[in-house]
Amino acid sequence: MLQIEDFSLYVMFCVLAPLVGAFTLLFLFIFEKRIDLLENQANKLVLEKELQQAKYFQLNQQIQPHFFFNTLNSILSLARLNRMGELIRAIEVFSKFLKVKYKSNQSICTVAEELEYSSYYLEIQKIRFQSRLTYTIAMEEQVKQVAILPFLIQTLVENAFKHSFEEYPGKAQLTITLTLSNSHVLLTVWNSSEGVRLNNYQDAPGHGLTNIKTRLQHMYTEEASFQLIHEHGGTRAVVSWPVSYPTNLKKEAKQNEHYISR
Repeated sequence: MLQIEDFSLYVMFCVLAPLVGAFTLLFLFIFEKRIDLLENQANKLVLEKELQQAKYFQLNQQIQPHFFFNTLNSILSLARLNRMGELIRAIEVFSKFLKVKYKSNQSICTVAEELEYSSYYLEIQKIRFQSRLTYTIAMEEQVKQVAILPFLIQTLVENAFKHSFEEYPGKAQLTITLTLSNSHVLLTVWNSSEGVRLNNYQDAPGHGLTNIKTRLQHMYTEEASFQLIHEHGGTRAVVSWPVSYPTNLKKEAKQNEHYISR
C-alpha cells in the first residue's frame, strides 16, 4: 500500500519535473543563442579582417601602374633624344626591376628589397638626367631586414621626380635616410626643389601619397605616421612605423588563414 510520504514525493516529482525540464530547455535555448551570437561576432571579425586585407592588396596594386607609366615615360624621353646606348641600358634596368618584382606577389617586403626596387628606378633616372642628378642612400645596417610596405620608398622618390625635378630646372638632389628610433623605423626622403608643394595634391583620390597614408593605416593603424615638411631649399617626407620582420608577419598570416579555414 502506498504510504503518504511516498505519495507526496510522487506528486512533488510530477509537479517539479516539467518545471525542471522547462528551465533546462530555456537554459539550452539561451546558451545556444549565445553561442550563435559569439560565432556571428567571430565571423564578422574575420570578414572585416579579410576586407581590410583585400583593400590593402588593392592599394598595393594601385602603385604599380603609376610607377610603370612614369618609368616608360623616362625611357620614351631617351628614345626621343636618340640616346640609344642609354636607352638600351634603361630597358635592361627596367627588365631587372620587373624580374625582381614578379618573383612573388608580396604584401610586405624588407627594406633591402624595397631599396633594390628603388635603385633600378634611380638608375633609369640617372641615365636620363645625367650629371644634373645626384642621390645618396644612408641606412643603418640593422634596418636592412626590417619589414616595409612595398613601393613606399619608391613612391616618395617617384613624386620627387614627377613634381619637382621634372618641373623645375637646376640641380636635382635626393637623399634617402633610414634609421631606428624607439622601436620604430624612421624613413626620410628629401629632395632639393623648393618649387614642389606636395600638400596641393597629396589628398587627390588614388594618388601615390594618399595611397601611402592609407596603406600605413591598414597595416599599422595609429602606430605609423607620415609627414611632409616644406623647408628652405627643399621638401622632406618623413615616415615612421613599428619595427617588425617579414618572417613574423608571414607566421601571423598563416595563423589567421588557419583560423579562417576552421
